[in-house]
Amino acid sequence: MKILLLEDEVMLNESICEYLDSQGHQVDSYFDGLQAYESIKNNSYDLLILDINVPGMDGLSFLENIHGLKIHVPTIYISALVDIEEISRAYDLGCYDYLKKPFHLKELSLRVNRIKLSNETPRIHLRLSKNYSYDQEHSTLLFNHEPQTLTKKQSQIIDLLARNRSMVVDFEDFRIYVWDEQIIDNATIRTEMNRLKKVLKEDLIINVRGMGYMIDKP
Repeated sequence: MKILLLEDEVMLNESICEYLDSQGHQVDSYFDGLQAYESIKNNSYDLLILDINVPGMDGLSFLENIHGLKIHVPTIYISALVDIEEISRAYDLGCYDYLKKPFHLKELSLRVNRIKLSNETPRIHLRLSKNYSYDQEHSTLLFNHEPQTLTKKQSQIIDLLARNRSMVVDFEDFRIYVWDEQIIDNATIRTEMNRLKKVLKEDLIINVRGMGYMIDKP
């Protein structure tokens, strides 16, 4: 993905650029909102990662102004701000996600990849096994085309595994995506996974010892 990063903390800016570059993304980074604003008028981006308190033009005004130019790009805000009014304004402007500093770079990468998947993956049924498929549009697990009843956590687990078929999803990804970053141990995740496996009619989920879980392509 081609990403515009607006972050005035030099070390954090450099760390984000280096990490996302290692993940195969192209990042144009800026420390000043006005410079970023001039750039986006002449360049196309797949994603914006914006701090709020930056020189020149703050991140909220930046998004508001580019919308005035009819430029609409998925946006993740990264900020130390905890003011609910500022956070509410960010979502009112249509931001996709809000990540409070400090954060782990892998957490940012996971959220970036969610947007990448939503942009690139067609809304079709993913074949998971002989009888199981996954309806991405409705986030529903199907068995012989019949919707299956799952708990919220079970549905989130299936969603994460289905969208990452043939890739190992590690415990940290489950903590972030399913447990909303709660501090839980791996044993809790294994217990929930075992409950899910008992509900399934086929041996769908593979345990990759010491790493995590996956669903292989049939």
